[in-house]
Amino acid sequence: MTDQYFMQQAFKEACYAFEKGEIPVGAVIVCEDTIVARAHNLTESLTDVTAHAEMQAITSAASYLGGKYLNNCTLYVTLEPCVMCAGALGWAQIGRIVFGAKDEKGGFRRFAPQSIHPKTLVVSGVMEKECSEILKRFFAKKR
Repeated sequence: MTDQYFMQQAFKEACYAFEKGEIPVGAVIVCEDTIVARAHNLTESLTDVTAHAEMQAITSAASYLGGKYLNNCTLYVTLEPCVMCAGALGWAQIGRIVFGAKDEKGGFRRFAPQSIHPKTLVVSGVMEKECSEILKRFFAKKR
């Protein structure tokens, strides 16, 4: 299993969000080559500004694994996490974050790079083109 494969799974979640009229961000959390959580943005459906894909995935993975720490897990997410999500990932001590599209306006690397756990490894740019394009299509459709 590769980063590309798991990002494709996160991208499928982003496509589900797109179909529902949600901002198309998808996420999966993987532990020992097994997907333990799948999620996408639900902020509109739940009328909850905290219902980002990452937050949904963290809750689901912690429940599945029976513990709040995800230090042996990797989050694959189609968009760079925001500060809120990065903080939650920091508290969960996620082992690795792999994201597709950069978020120059609201991403954690710009505003709070220390919000994630110091041992967390970050990889960016996996399927960046596809992840950026679906967001562009979504917002073009909204205008």
